[in-house]
Amino acid sequence: MAAMQDHTLRVKAAVELMGELQAAVVETSRMRKESIAWLRDHGHSMADVARLMGVSRARVAQLRDAGPPPERAFLGTQHVQVLVPMRAGERDFVALEDSSTGQKLLALTHQMQLAGDLGYIPTSGEIDLNHEELVVVCGPKTSPVTAEALGGDPKISFETLPDGRWALTERDSGTVHTSPSDDPSDPAPGDIAYLGRLPRPDGMGTFLLIAGVHAIGSLGVAHFLTENMAEVYEKAGTSPFSMVVAADFEAGSKAITSSRALTDVLLHGRA
Repeated sequence: MAAMQDHTLRVKAAVELMGELQAAVVETSRMRKESIAWLRDHGHSMADVARLMGVSRARVAQLRDAGPPPERAFLGTQHVQVLVPMRAGERDFVALEDSSTGQKLLALTHQMQLAGDLGYIPTSGEIDLNHEELVVVCGPKTSPVTAEALGGDPKISFETLPDGRWALTERDSGTVHTSPSDDPSDPAPGDIAYLGRLPRPDGMGTFLLIAGVHAIGSLGVAHFLTENMAEVYEKAGTSPFSMVVAADFEAGSKAITSSRALTDVLLHGRA
């Protein structure tokens, strides 16, 4: 960059490089914090860690608390894009539940010291999944692209039951999960949703997929991640996985009151 004679080009290059370097420093501090925690959890004393790092124990204590939380990597390292679906109507619109899910995920992204923005999936359901740091909020009913991606999940299937209800089925055990709001005998204000990390079509990475049986289920996942992302990251890291999440909500306002995992974090490629 110093060799650039055209200052109009050099100033742009400087801004871009500074942004990349700043992002790299933040991500490096996250990895350092994660490694310090791992070493301490696996029997290394503060003195051991200090020797490994070539700093004092007091400095290790400072660095242990510096930087973003380790689970930030679950969402990304620099800039996260959250996509929510448009719904067809007299005018295309975004359902309130989907909008709330997008905003809650963006708030979580910012809490993790990541940049992020909200995008919209057209009513055709066409999505380009070949992007880094992508979170897609869209089920197979809305998008053939997510339907195809879900079809390749080795642990959980998203399918229609003979009675017309949608269900999430654990492939290994055959356990079927249905939405409480679809219970024909006693409907209740609750829903279930799929949460997983799946391979991109180009094979160059992964993306996060959130798909509620109903839109409110996706909002339940956003609620669940806000409270439990560290635990999910501890079990899955950034590897492909899937799980079923349940949520309860207020019938009138549709505000989420609680959320919980119905399955363990099911890592792909493992029995």
